[in-house]
Amino acid sequence: MTLDDLGWNAEFEREFAPYHAEGLKPARLIRDNKITYGALLADGEELEVTMSGKVYHDAETDAELPAVGDWVALDLGGEAGETMIRARLARQTCLSRKMSGRSTEEQVIAANVDVVAVVTDAGPDFSLRRMERYFAIIAKSRAKAVVLVNKADLFSEEKNSGAADAIRALNPEADIHITSAAKGTSLKVLKKYLRRGVSLTLVGSSGVGKSSIVNRILGDEYQWTDEVNETTGKGRHSTTARELFVLRGGGILIDNPGIREVHMWTDEATLRERFYDISELAEQCKFHDCKHGTDAGCAVRAALAAGKMNASRFEGFQKLEVEIEALRLSRKKRAMTGERVARREQQKKARRFTERAGRDNDHEPRWRGER
Repeated sequence: MTLDDLGWNAEFEREFAPYHAEGLKPARLIRDNKITYGALLADGEELEVTMSGKVYHDAETDAELPAVGDWVALDLGGEAGETMIRARLARQTCLSRKMSGRSTEEQVIAANVDVVAVVTDAGPDFSLRRMERYFAIIAKSRAKAVVLVNKADLFSEEKNSGAADAIRALNPEADIHITSAAKGTSLKVLKKYLRRGVSLTLVGSSGVGKSSIVNRILGDEYQWTDEVNETTGKGRHSTTARELFVLRGGGILIDNPGIREVHMWTDEATLRERFYDISELAEQCKFHDCKHGTDAGCAVRAALAAGKMNASRFEGFQKLEVEIEALRLSRKKRAMTGERVARREQQKKARRFTERAGRDNDHEPRWRGER
């Protein structure tokens, strides 16, 4: 095994040069154990490593902390004999979503991933609105988008083809494949992408066959699976932690837990790019701030009335736009709160300094000028 097998490239090499001079070693994180990490060296040796205090304190958010897929600089003779992460290299790609719940924090799904394969099916899991969200966060990550319409053996050819065509219409640049993990076609498709040094991650809801696909790729029942529920079409098992696997035949697989909700972590520019057809129409509206509701001269509403635009696609666009705006405002509010707290702490420090200086002056000897 070499660094290139792990996804190393010239850009990482240039960034790591100062750490080489310090005697640090490059490694890729393959597992997050909450307190420690699993790290893989160029020679294939796996180490349990901890994060240095500097790396922790330099991170402004949890998303800036090391994550599975990251390249790090290791000190093999760290504090108390522990192997320490002294630095995290800049991510060349990063697949993220907003953490679930009311949090406005970013959650890193996979770092330095080249291909994101979304696994869905033509049955209970099929949702174009959810697929739009996947495409939005994949576009933001700068990775290649691939979709597997899986479990093809459970549905008719017409239903599978209809689902694939509908997804392809959402994103013509994505590669869409109809597959069956049970028949081995999922593995055959993914092998086209799993080349030496290429990192691929699987995402999708629980029960769409991700674990079965992982089993096929690894050639072993590494991820335990259970029988499928005949009513829902879902299995009871789902991956519970992110993990990176280096494959003997070449390529790198990052497995992820099932994602129930795809919360947005993107920006307006990425959204506009994903919905360029709607954005182009909006530019033809009479008013630049048209809300596409009751405004006069609305080109978008005219296209909807004429059947030139899919109403559900436009509804999905509006929901994403509202969600991204809410996230932007939440970030702004959080930043303002942070600034206010910082100013308050600074004022407290200034007052304490003034009070301490005053007390020192009160105790200063008054011998100067006294008789």
